[in-house]
Amino acid sequence: MRVMAIDYGDAHTGVALSDPTGLLAGFTTTIHSRREEVVLEELAKLARDHQVEEVVMGFPRNMDGTEGPRAQLYRDFAARVEELLGMPVKLWDERRTTVDAHRILFESGKNARKRKKTVDAVAASLILEGYLAFRRNSL
Repeated sequence: MRVMAIDYGDAHTGVALSDPTGLLAGFTTTIHSRREEVVLEELAKLARDHQVEEVVMGFPRNMDGTEGPRAQLYRDFAARVEELLGMPVKLWDERRTTVDAHRILFESGKNARKRKKTVDAVAASLILEGYLAFRRNSL
């Protein structure tokens, strides 16, 4: 069962896909667009091309666990993804994923400009890894 994770953003949306077994994070990419319709179109293409069966999307929470100021925007976008793909989107706590993604890229020697191009894909990968670990531990 292939799982797709989404790190939705204003200008860049990171996407990570699991392997076909749904156990390991694999392919990552970034959709570079501010236009929601372009992002939705690319997500649909990725889901179709990779035969995605489950979708998880990062959800903004404050460090104390309360919902962040952009929570409703993310809920609305998740609803549009659900409608487009015909499958539910699970909202997943994305606290610290972008911070951790920047740290990972910095420690691997990427300069600020190179980090900016890939940080969203790495954040999506972290969301996917967290979700896959949760699924494994829940079985």
